Amino acid sequence: MIRALVLTAASILFISTTAAQLPRGPRLQPDAGMSFYAPEQHELYDGRFVIRGERIYQVGTLNDESPWDHMGDEASNVRAVHGTVEFDVDEINNTGTFRAELQVPEGLYVVELDRVNEFAPCQDGGIAAYLFEHGNSGCGDMNWPKSLLYVAGWGYGHATLNGELLYEDYEMHFMVTQGMRDRETLQVMLEPSSGEAGAINPAAQQLDFYIRSPERNEANHPDREVFDHFFAMEVTWR
Repeated sequence: MIRALVLTAASILFISTTAAQLPRGPRLQPDAGMSFYAPEQHELYDGRFVIRGERIYQVGTLNDESPWDHMGDEASNVRAVHGTVEFDVDEINNTGTFRAELQVPEGLYVVELDRVNEFAPCQDGGIAAYLFEHGNSGCGDMNWPKSLLYVAGWGYGHATLNGELLYEDYEMHFMVTQGMRDRETLQVMLEPSSGEAGAINPAAQQLDFYIRSPERNEANHPDREVFDHFFAMEVTWR
């Protein structure tokens, strides 16, 4: 009996230690309380995501003087803007379109994706679905909390303001995530007070996107010369 208890305790210790040592990555995180099948394991999966975002907010403005903060975790420099964002992407073939048409203080601002691009292996060709990113996930930066991303895209695009070209061949990223911002305050908590699960609300969704310059500026947050950041708090799947 004592030997059985010792073996059981040793087994629990081994399992706990093994779980803690698991590598972090887009499809695997330590201490996860459940697992699910990857999209590609389903024979009916067609890889197509057609999504629309509304109730959109802009972080900062287009003409903020450096140094600025365009992450807006405290939501002190966040404002609502009129417009919509829509994308139609094929995750299997890494193709698709993205367009945001927004009325910002400076005028009509339009962002479009020109080509998909993979900047890191966890981005799975440039369009990826059902992956963990940001925070301590091992994929992406730590400017956002760790979240399950239902679908995300990376690539290069352009922006116009009142019909005139504003940016060309700038880096872009868009993602549909679990609820990273509080429903009422719009604030973000980057790290959980305890545990491995990201500081997000899985009962909500949002759509984040940005377009950024290749040039860096360490005085800004994030450290780019240009980082235009928006998020939509209403997400519709079609």
